[in-house]
Amino acid sequence: MVDAYKALRALTLRQLRTFSVIARHLNFTAAARELHVTQPAISMQVKELEELVGLPLYERVGRRLQLTEAGRELAICAAGVGDLLQQTHERLLAMKGLTAGVLKLGAISTAKYFTPSLLAAFKRRHPQITIRFTIGNREDVLRQLVENECDLAITGRPPKDMDAVGQVFAPHPLVIVAAPDHPLAGKRRVDFARLADESFLTREQGSGTRVAMEEFFRAQGQRSPDSVEMSSNETIKRAVMAGMGVAFISAHTVGLELASGRLVKLDIRGLPVMRNWYVVHLAAKRLSPIAESFREFLLEEGEAMMEKAVV
Repeated sequence: MVDAYKALRALTLRQLRTFSVIARHLNFTAAARELHVTQPAISMQVKELEELVGLPLYERVGRRLQLTEAGRELAICAAGVGDLLQQTHERLLAMKGLTAGVLKLGAISTAKYFTPSLLAAFKRRHPQITIRFTIGNREDVLRQLVENECDLAITGRPPKDMDAVGQVFAPHPLVIVAAPDHPLAGKRRVDFARLADESFLTREQGSGTRVAMEEFFRAQGQRSPDSVEMSSNETIKRAVMAGMGVAFISAHTVGLELASGRLVKLDIRGLPVMRNWYVVHLAAKRLSPIAESFREFLLEEGEAMMEKAVV
């Protein structure tokens, strides 16, 4: 029987990098193209890895390539080693007084309206860095953190079911918007009860905005409103402009529409609801110098920069 520990100690960095590329593409031809080798060379390296580990690392299901359980474990190992090497490289650069490296940032979809501005400001100060920025729903972003695909995440709620550190860097106001010709547009201090018959356009169940809306209605002693679910903030905004209903939404997503008059913010008693934006990382994560610098940038300057994103 193969001694798994000895097998892992015998793995080379080249083998791990090769397998990491294969695991990402799940296609030998694409992996060979990226690594600038032949497909038979890729097949040979995988065969050597399987002999070393003593378990099959992939299987074919129809015409698709899939990792086995052992393959998934090895892929996680390869990604972790690659990340550690990258962090070491960045720390060595920092010791030389150089500011370089890769910032891997994930953000929930609502944050896409302001995060590019924050990244642009940070990039101007550190022009040598590389930024890898991904947008997704809350579940996707937290998965990226767990799987080490991003160093930091921007989210409206820190995770409760994982060992992570979440720090507030800016307030997050939530408002109700409507079309300019809505009967309540321009009214002052409108009583919440006048929204009882409104149709609300909302994101999917579990989204931060949806949860905040439902909490707000409960706090007013009201049941959750009749609503129409939509897949994105952009779709919601367009539907509100078309007169389909009103929306309980992040103020950071509607700045341009409010400024241009395409939407109006209703003056409802009890609003805006104030939440916070968080920058999150795994508690066990040793942040690279660049990731740590961006985290500090958000904590020190994020709020002032975010004020410009709210009308």
